[in-house]
Amino acid sequence: MLTNDDGSFIFEQPCPIRDVLDRIGDQWSLLILEALEPGTLRFNALMREIGDISRQMLSRTLKQLEQDGFVTRQLYPEVPPRVEYTLTPLGHSFLQPMKQLIGWADSHHREIVESRVRYQEKSAQD
Repeated sequence: MLTNDDGSFIFEQPCPIRDVLDRIGDQWSLLILEALEPGTLRFNALMREIGDISRQMLSRTLKQLEQDGFVTRQLYPEVPPRVEYTLTPLGHSFLQPMKQLIGWADSHHREIVESRVRYQEKSAQD
């Protein structure tokens, strides 16, 4: 991270909203955060909970969520190694607005789909 002469951070991304939404707004992050709401889960339990995510995509998304401070990763030096993921306070603080967004999407999904159908029908006529 770059810093000014006074030690304050210089953010490389000019828009904080876009910077955050780009990371948590992907296909998998919201599902992972929702899956971790009840408590700590191991990698394979997360895979089962989410269902259709690949191991590679789950691993990549968990690393991004850890990097951004939404989850913590705890490695236990056992044979075989055990890894657990838990929401951080920041991750928990995001659950309320996330649930509002999910609720809005659920409430308006039919309207959005109907609009898409009308748009496609109109486009086919043009």
